[in-house]
Amino acid sequence: MKKTVIFALLSFVLASCQSNKVQKETKTITPISQWSDNQLMDKVQSDALKYFWEYAEPNSLLGRERYHEDNIYPDNDKHVVTTGGSGFGLATILVGVERGFIPRKEAVKRLTTMMNFLEKADRFHGAWSHWINGETGKVVPFGKKDNGGDLVESAFLTSGILMVREYFKDGNAEEKALAKKCDELWKGIEWNWYTKDGQKVLYWHWSPNYGWEMNFPLEGYNECLITYILAASSPTHSIDAETFYKGWTRNGTYLTDKTKYGLPLYVKHNYSEEYGGPLFWAHYSYIGLDPRGLSDKLIKNYFDLNKNQVLIDYKYCVENPKKWNGYGENYWGLTASYTRNDDGSVGYTAHQPTEDRGVITPTAALSSFPYSPKESMDFLRFIYTQKPQFIGSAGPFDATSIHYNNWFTPRYLAIDQGTIAPMIENYRTGFLWKLFMNAPEIKAGLKKLDFKSEKYNIK
Repeated sequence: MKKTVIFALLSFVLASCQSNKVQKETKTITPISQWSDNQLMDKVQSDALKYFWEYAEPNSLLGRERYHEDNIYPDNDKHVVTTGGSGFGLATILVGVERGFIPRKEAVKRLTTMMNFLEKADRFHGAWSHWINGETGKVVPFGKKDNGGDLVESAFLTSGILMVREYFKDGNAEEKALAKKCDELWKGIEWNWYTKDGQKVLYWHWSPNYGWEMNFPLEGYNECLITYILAASSPTHSIDAETFYKGWTRNGTYLTDKTKYGLPLYVKHNYSEEYGGPLFWAHYSYIGLDPRGLSDKLIKNYFDLNKNQVLIDYKYCVENPKKWNGYGENYWGLTASYTRNDDGSVGYTAHQPTEDRGVITPTAALSSFPYSPKESMDFLRFIYTQKPQFIGSAGPFDATSIHYNNWFTPRYLAIDQGTIAPMIENYRTGFLWKLFMNAPEIKAGLKKLDFKSEKYNIK
């Protein structure tokens, strides 16, 4: 009898412990639909970081051009490094360190490997090619004649390199050595050589085989502003202010007084003067360049320019003139990405209001957080809570469509995934903007071009 009572008591205690354990575990599991805004932003930032941390090219550790979760053509993509996307990846890694997603020491080690690779990789008057073989450092041609220097992709990369330098320059010995490598890479780019024998405009490409035959002058307005900012800021191979105003602004003729939905456009967006271009034009140059209160001789406030472009895109999607299923306040954003072809296959296009194919690209809304925080948060909450099939191992997939029976590509592109964490962080803390804008050469370059920013004492 005594043993029976003891056994019963023990059984009761064990059952109670198990019950309490289950209750405790249940309490710690909060449905994602109940997450706070900050928890959701943490989630999408850490997810996007995985692209550059877990899926990096294995030798150089730089960003792969693409990653296919559906395992389509994996061998063709494994060692193709993208220069511009890697620049966004550098910024993403810095966000990861700052947020505590990845250890600082491991990040320094990895970033050092990246800089060592870039030092030895093919360069063309200092500029890198669009694609690089991550095993050999040799050019992977982006096109037949595009097998040399790509100044714009190099600018996106250099923006990240400068932010890495600024973040680690006052650190320990290993961090200072990393910053020194970054500084040397930055100073080796011959920006002024890409004026094609001194013309007052920068050119995108140069090939050792085809020279200037690509013939693509950088004229606004599109994603290339940062190229001129860096070129003017270079302490070794800089351009003058005349090149900026004659080349980029087309002698001031890129201004417009057009409006859409009551919002001024301010500039003529190339190929899309009515609505503004694809939304990556409001992202790529502004990973480090802080548009808040930033002005020059022609533009009163770059933040307003970008904000209006984003809100025009948003209002277009809400208006939904083509009547796509799903478009609305929680599901919007048109930018360059994978797309769904008419036959159901996967292609690529620069989605925008004038090229609207019923495909929403998550990076469009997510990378627009600084300009449209409420609208972007509505999208973030919707896609994570209502459309989990649109989310993969590294965050939202590159392209989605509710209209086409919840179609999506189980694939990622570095240039799309790479702007998400940085632009959300700039909205949250201004972290990357502060790093870049406080670099002494950038301040000097902006002053040279008659830019002004009270926030950074640029007058």
